[in-house]
Amino acid sequence: MVAEYKTPSDRKKLYRSADWCGQDGLRLQALERDNYECVECRREGKVTADSVKVDGKPKAIKLNVDHIYPVEHYPKLALVLDNLQTLCVYHHNVKEGRVFGRSNKKKKWDDEAW
Repeated sequence: MVAEYKTPSDRKKLYRSADWCGQDGLRLQALERDNYECVECRREGKVTADSVKVDGKPKAIKLNVDHIYPVEHYPKLALVLDNLQTLCVYHHNVKEGRVFGRSNKKKKWDDEAW
């Protein structure tokens, strides 16, 4: 039987499980496979590597391990390494439609700016 990941609490259980975040978990396997770099940045010829932990400060999150096919719709692929990719925060937000600081609204006027 395959687990369902429809609710945020269901997904939270997945992301806190040993299969995902344990010492030999899939998250670490995906990061290692992708050389701790964003795969989209690499396609663009850039490098976005993971941040370094500094004692006494929280580690800045620069990389996310993303499900190519979302677990809500494809629960069978939740723990499949080939369904994972390493993305920087920016590219992960773009993929999920959460681009901040840019307006997707249509301009009210099409007049020329003076």
